[in-house]
Amino acid sequence: MPEMHGSPDTTAYAIRVEGLTKVYKLYQKPSDRLREALHPLHKVYHKDFYALRDVTFCVGKGETLGIIGVNGSGKSTALKIITGVLTPSAGSVEVKGTVSALLELGAGFNMDYTGIENIYMNGVMMGFGRKEMDEKLDGILAFAGIGEFVHQPVKTYSSGMFVRLAFALAISVEPDILIVDEALSVGDVFFQAKCYRKMREIRENGTTVLMVTHDMGSVMQYCDKVVLLNQGHMVAQGSPKDMVDLYKKILAGQYGEAQANGPAVDPDDTGAGVLRDREDQTAEASFGRYVKEAKGDRGPAGQAADPLIQAAKASSGSDESEGAGDLRPDGLSSAPLMKSRLTLNPHCIEYGDGRAEIADVGLFDERGELTNLLIKGEYFTIKERIRFAAPIEAPIFTFTIKDKKGVDLSGTNTLFEGADVCPVSDGDEYVAEFRQKMTLQGGEYLISVSCTGFENGTHTVYHRLYDYVNLTVISNKNTVGVYDMESQVRVEKMSVGGQGR
Repeated sequence: MPEMHGSPDTTAYAIRVEGLTKVYKLYQKPSDRLREALHPLHKVYHKDFYALRDVTFCVGKGETLGIIGVNGSGKSTALKIITGVLTPSAGSVEVKGTVSALLELGAGFNMDYTGIENIYMNGVMMGFGRKEMDEKLDGILAFAGIGEFVHQPVKTYSSGMFVRLAFALAISVEPDILIVDEALSVGDVFFQAKCYRKMREIRENGTTVLMVTHDMGSVMQYCDKVVLLNQGHMVAQGSPKDMVDLYKKILAGQYGEAQANGPAVDPDDTGAGVLRDREDQTAEASFGRYVKEAKGDRGPAGQAADPLIQAAKASSGSDESEGAGDLRPDGLSSAPLMKSRLTLNPHCIEYGDGRAEIADVGLFDERGELTNLLIKGEYFTIKERIRFAAPIEAPIFTFTIKDKKGVDLSGTNTLFEGADVCPVSDGDEYVAEFRQKMTLQGGEYLISVSCTGFENGTHTVYHRLYDYVNLTVISNKNTVGVYDMESQVRVEKMSVGGQGR
């Protein structure tokens, strides 16, 4: 749990949502709507789409609550219902206090009005009088920083100027409740820094904050509690770390379509809320059977060499499971490949002379889970399974981590690490496992993997997958630069005589 600026008032609430449901009627063509309305027997021509289904949560006064989930999970729909933009199909919403919402920046602006006129007009819409807006005007203009353009029609503004003014207006009216939907990353980097400083100030002043974001770093840093949605259902609520871990499982496809059937979750549970639906249990049992079968057929050496066994252990949480599993004729498990649970680059550049194939790649967090999301400061493992189609004297297995601009940030290989591979033969399979601590700053990165070697002094690429795996690093403390040197800081007040106390 991130550091809290004062304890939220758990005996009173700012927002209470109970049984919130939003259903849309979907028609194949516009005429079906009229046919349904006029049909004498009330024939149904639509299908019901549940954007939200029976969602319940409460936000305490002074608390910061995050709502996370993949696209289409109902996050923005929930915020629009809470702010009154949409009407729920069922359920209730109670809001106590003045609300400032950052849903669609500038949605209430009149493009023909000047910036000043829009400030006063939106102030009236939020319930403030002329005198109150006069007192807030200087602060809004100073935060927006658009100069004399504030006296020009907003239709003449650049997109950056427009969002600056809209954001400044929304956060400068000192609301009781601030609702934010993916609106912290506006303007240039300097304005973004100002926005984050303002968010910290708002929290310290006891404002209730409800935020939707895909930035897990912001969730870990700002939120006291997190609600996780998936396909319109409330999966769980709890601490930021626990909910981010569950979110990672959903991103990795470890919950599947069973979530759409509404897994049973106690909406008042503030703990980890770990789900154990039938699909997960079936998958884990399958992995467990494979572990047991593989142990009996291959022995300890085979277990250590096969990444699928390691993936099975990580998924089942046990080295031993009852039952028997199905193996393919080639001796490999029928379980999915490691890479099937990762987000891969669909436009990956691939090349090599074909004498080796990188058959599978896995990215594991400190808990042994396959995921594209890693937490800064924790250990992680990259696994590569390489299949050879020809004899090679001394292959080298590698990985490289780059930023979005293509700059090499880190990486290593079996040659650098002294893990030399003996001559390999046609049909051999090897697993390379690289374990290291994540010290990169929070952000988005790309992993490239390859199998190379030196033949007659010439560097040869047998197989390379360039910018193959997406890597997202989550951090609640970023330092200056690319990576964190994990400095240990000591600050001491000096006495008048110059000696430390």
